[in-house]
Amino acid sequence: MFDLMTLQLIWWGVMCLLVAGFVLTDGWDLGAAMWLPWLAKEDGERRLIINAVGPTWEGNQVWLVTLGGAAFAIWPMVYAAAFSAFYGAMMLILFGLFLRPVGFDYRGKLASPRWRSVWDWLLFTGGLVPSLVLGIALGNLFVGLPFRFDNEMRLGYHGAFVDLLSPFALWSGVAAVLVCLLHGAGYIVYKTRGAPAQRARRVMPALSVLIVAWFVLGGGLLYSMPGWVLQGAATAGEPLVKSVALVPGAWFANYAQHPALWGIPALGVCGVVLVVFGARRAMPRVALSGTSVVVVSALAMAAASLFPFVLPSRLDPVSSLTAWDSTSSQRTLGIGLCIVVVMLPVILFYTRWVYRVLRGPVTAESLKNDTFTY
Repeated sequence: MFDLMTLQLIWWGVMCLLVAGFVLTDGWDLGAAMWLPWLAKEDGERRLIINAVGPTWEGNQVWLVTLGGAAFAIWPMVYAAAFSAFYGAMMLILFGLFLRPVGFDYRGKLASPRWRSVWDWLLFTGGLVPSLVLGIALGNLFVGLPFRFDNEMRLGYHGAFVDLLSPFALWSGVAAVLVCLLHGAGYIVYKTRGAPAQRARRVMPALSVLIVAWFVLGGGLLYSMPGWVLQGAATAGEPLVKSVALVPGAWFANYAQHPALWGIPALGVCGVVLVVFGARRAMPRVALSGTSVVVVSALAMAAASLFPFVLPSRLDPVSSLTAWDSTSSQRTLGIGLCIVVVMLPVILFYTRWVYRVLRGPVTAESLKNDTFTY
């Protein structure tokens, strides 16, 4: 059995892996839905995009469900504080996600153009709202949330939904939308054949350049903001027994201490190069690989900056939750890790198998011949 600190570090990595799995797979679903009214000019073209993501979007959400369950078991304090802070945001995300199943199922029930147009815009909303709100939530981790623990470890949240809409959080929300749009365009190029794929291929280079500029702007904003610094040791289950300071530019402290971390944004730039190269040379697999690298590097940059903080508090820095003091017991972490070792390969194998069975591009001909299309 691993010692407690090793288990805590492993679980930090597992949680990051679950987030990456969700954003990688469901990210192209959300992005494709946002492109639906723009890249497709008529019903047949929109059906190409819908049928590219329709058969697999439910399976992709397994990552989100797994993440929530793991947070409940492994980071119970984070789970409690996050649901208090992000309750309104989570409701928006859920209602946005609700639009997808009804949109896929009901859009084709009537042949009316107006009926289908309404569902197209609802699917667009179902892609935009979760992407934007999840990005805003991530941005608030760098701004800090208005919560604190009292001496008896009772959680108090002192904020409203509007408090989440700080300038950096809004920047983060737009960044999430842009990255999902790029990832969705890459999936459309990879999975479909026809006019929507050609339009997506043309827009990807410009969108990649915009994302690089947007992230450079965000880096400047982040450097000008104070960040949380853990001073001294933290004790599991006792978040108030530690010392935390707010230091300007502290979100770049891990990069200063470990220069190898600069390889993460460099990897993101390489992903952008792959996107541009794959889009211009009509190489769908290369383009999608590039968007996947951009997604992973963006998440890794955020994780590298935040570590070891999971949920910082701007009301009381000492109440901030870290990877060291917000976890369950060593036994719980060990049992959870055993479950992960068994179930994570099953999820990966199942996901790989599904995409292999459904391999091949979606074309106008395949929509005519397949009775199980949307």
